[in-house]
Amino acid sequence: MKRSRFGARDRLSRDASELQRLSIGLSESGSRLEDQFWENALAGLVDGLLRSGAEDDLTVAMDRLYESHPQAHDELVGMVESRAEFCRLESGGRDWNAQLFAAPVLAWSRYAIPACHLGEASLGIFKVQLGAHVFAAGVKLALVDYLFGPDQLPRGFCDVRDLAERLGKQALAGRDLALDAENLPETNRFLSDVRYLIGVALVPEGAPIFRWNEPDGSHDNALVAWVKQGSPGLAPLFTGCAYQPLLPNAYHHACRQGDLDSRPYAIKASVAFLQTTLGLLPEELRAVIAPCYDQHLEEYRVGLAPRDRDNQVYHGVVWALLGAEDEHTDVSGQIDAILRECGLKDIVNLDHNMPMEFCDDCGAPLFPTAESELVHAEMPGQADAMPQTLH
Repeated sequence: MKRSRFGARDRLSRDASELQRLSIGLSESGSRLEDQFWENALAGLVDGLLRSGAEDDLTVAMDRLYESHPQAHDELVGMVESRAEFCRLESGGRDWNAQLFAAPVLAWSRYAIPACHLGEASLGIFKVQLGAHVFAAGVKLALVDYLFGPDQLPRGFCDVRDLAERLGKQALAGRDLALDAENLPETNRFLSDVRYLIGVALVPEGAPIFRWNEPDGSHDNALVAWVKQGSPGLAPLFTGCAYQPLLPNAYHHACRQGDLDSRPYAIKASVAFLQTTLGLLPEELRAVIAPCYDQHLEEYRVGLAPRDRDNQVYHGVVWALLGAEDEHTDVSGQIDAILRECGLKDIVNLDHNMPMEFCDDCGAPLFPTAESELVHAEMPGQADAMPQTLH
């Protein structure tokens, strides 16, 4: 599936052309032996481009393949992601594999959700619990001393590779990475959002990396243990917030999972917020679900308000389409099921296409009412006091 890009040249360089050729070859391979040939050649070229900072060559090749050869596009994206978040290091005559990972945490709050530096005590707690419940025995860990918001994550594949190498060297030295956060962008304020712990796992060549790679481990058990044992370490950071840790995993995979899980979490957070703020029961609320189009279906918007407010929206949720989701995916059914799980009974599914309209003054998305209109989401008496859009 296509990833977001941060700029690309229109002109196709020799390296970008070669990326396309190797990716198409891999996508058309008919055997595992041939796969290995194409993968080795493609990995070598991608590694060189990542080291030289040739972000444009990577993004141009991906964008061209997305239009002309979707399967080859997926092969290239998978290769670039895996090579960006991984590096090999040598120490004491021994080879080590360094895997960048992320530990997403879903959170919602009427107050600001933190994006902040982490103290030595917090870093120590997280490394102990991650080492005991998420990663295999013998894995060396190093963390970045910062809790990242989505807007503060590395913006390109070359930046991800650079972070993996820096963290890997810190792990070899038994230290964490102190981040200069002065130049990080401000993270946008939303009622519901994701935060990320980022680190690297360092393992000897050929050794297991995750707890579920070991004979007696599993994803489910690792998640249960991480939530139970890691949550006390998160509690001081998320004062005044409801939060839900997700399973740590390889960097790009974990970030995608955070995006996916943040959508149902945002709906549940919105319903809980309206309940606590207005003192309403879920059955006293109405939700209106509308598909919003640009040239194609881009997202669903959900407007929430009391049942007797037909032309108003108190809070809104944007459910962006991700991955292979399109007009043929029953996204509205998923949203409906989550709302009913929250206790809502009055749910309106609009069956006509709505435009992706935004407020001319503040740029916030407009949300559907029961009258099939798009309006600004505003809480009564405190329109400017709270962020109205859920991320």
